[in-house]
Amino acid sequence: KFGMHLYDLDGNNYCFGDSNERFSIQSISKVFTLALGMKVVGDQLWNRVGVEPSGDPFNSLSQLENDSGIPRNPFINAGAMVVADVLVSNFTNPKAALLAFLHEITGDTTIDYDPVVAASERSEGYRNYAMVNYLKSFGNIENSVEDVLDFYFHQCSISMSCRDLSNASIIFANDGKVMGSDREFLT
Repeated sequence: KFGMHLYDLDGNNYCFGDSNERFSIQSISKVFTLALGMKVVGDQLWNRVGVEPSGDPFNSLSQLENDSGIPRNPFINAGAMVVADVLVSNFTNPKAALLAFLHEITGDTTIDYDPVVAASERSEGYRNYAMVNYLKSFGNIENSVEDVLDFYFHQCSISMSCRDLSNASIIFANDGKVMGSDREFLT
């Protein structure tokens, strides 16, 4: 499968291939959880996760020891798990909150989690289990490891198409606003 979809700031959109077929967005979800985390706690997030390139694989454990449990950035797994912990701390139901955010910025309430993918993530997530436990040992995970990982595995399982992703991402190019709206979703 191969598809692309592009929205521009004039409201035009261009697509080809399998751009309407949904797939689990995996690490792309980190962009949306970071946006929601920043919306909730603002710059306080940077006390728990850095903004530097890691230079190591996205699922590396080695830098955490050298950096005293502060992940280098929110787009490596360790950083994304700290962001997940922030969302678990700030929402009674973080999975529902993330979907509500995506529904709000896309106008599409059919975007959902793929339970088969989430279960697969959980059954094979050994390194992620190790990472969250290691982060917790440094005091950089406030909630239970199970709650954080449940949310993280679900965020990776979100099913969207190229069209959905392009639509959701336009807020980053449009000053935090959905096309045709003055409502700011990002501050």
